Amino acid sequence: MTGPARTQHPPVRAAHLGLGAFHRAHQAWYTQQANDRTRAEEGWGIAAFTGRTPAAAEVLSGSDGVYTLLERSAEGDRVETVQSIVRAVPGADERSWLDTIADPEVRVLTVTVTETAYSATSSVPGRIATALARRAAAEAGAIAVVSCDNLPRNGRMLRDVVLAAAGAEATSVSDIASFVDTVVDRITPAVTAEDIAVVRDITGYDDPAAVVTEPFSEWVLAGDFPGGAPDWAQAGARFVADVGPYEARKLYLLNAGHSFLAAAGRLRGYETIAEAFDDAVLRADTEALWAAQRTAVDLPSAELDDWLDALRIRFANPRIAHRLDQIRRDSPIKVALRLVAPLRRRQDADDAVDEAQRHAVETWIRSLLELDPTDSGTAAVARALSAVPATDRTRTVIDHLTPEGTLA
Repeated sequence: MTGPARTQHPPVRAAHLGLGAFHRAHQAWYTQQANDRTRAEEGWGIAAFTGRTPAAAEVLSGSDGVYTLLERSAEGDRVETVQSIVRAVPGADERSWLDTIADPEVRVLTVTVTETAYSATSSVPGRIATALARRAAAEAGAIAVVSCDNLPRNGRMLRDVVLAAAGAEATSVSDIASFVDTVVDRITPAVTAEDIAVVRDITGYDDPAAVVTEPFSEWVLAGDFPGGAPDWAQAGARFVADVGPYEARKLYLLNAGHSFLAAAGRLRGYETIAEAFDDAVLRADTEALWAAQRTAVDLPSAELDDWLDALRIRFANPRIAHRLDQIRRDSPIKVALRLVAPLRRRQDADDAVDEAQRHAVETWIRSLLELDPTDSGTAAVARALSAVPATDRTRTVIDHLTPEGTLA
């Protein structure tokens, strides 16, 4: 039996760049929650474009954009049908991309293109800039561009690289585009054949477009939506004046914990976060790291305590196979933001470097030198560090690792 059928037909009012599992488990899911709570004609359909490869668009097109979300907790599984994506388009379809962004009915563009796509060498900023310039020339009205990648002040970073790529069109792009800062969170591991089989057992149909995720989700947004937006607050999204404290909480606690466990866990032969967190030594190291890192988060202590309690449950969830090698990809960029940045903050405040933070950096360096690299950027940093005396490697990383994941 084929997968779930479409019962809603919301008009295309949003676009997305970077069609992958996380978008389907997060922004598309939030949009579905909003659509379920409004009249059909007021719903928001998404035209979603792939980034590097067309595979996700090809799979989703076969199901008219409808897919199953499998939510896995330690207690069991539940499924939902998501149908907010009404067009799934290969990224190479440039005409469709330009036409969609220039459509006056499209009021929001969300983006999940990973941290590496914000660099000067990436083609992504130029792709967005060209589309926004086309929209400005068509006088199609204002649009909110919503970055959903794990970067500090991600909306502002996206604005800077897009305006730089726009060149002479920068002013016209700036006039019509509002760039929104966000914090996004929902662990979304890669789907396995076993996951697809679970969906089949629960629903009775095959769904190759299914996505697996955890029960927890978070979305914090700060910025203007001049043309409106789906009512994401219906599903718990928060609109705030400044995402900074929430961003620090996620980067310095959840993401830093992931990066440490990915390095330490793989060195001990583990495959997933749950396996690594179940190791008493690694769990104690992670708790020590969190105790040090939380001092850089400007939120009430009680709120942090509650959030960390939820985080422990998430890390220990044995039914979410969040693979350590997936987290290790592009690790120099991630470690610069998650571990080195708060460590430098302590130094700038003339505080002693916490031993748990130093241990996390040292463990990551070991993983670079002892494990196979997951990508070219990681391999380059590993080669550079291998030429540094062992006693100087930690200091080299602390002093010279750039936010772009290179050693200055």
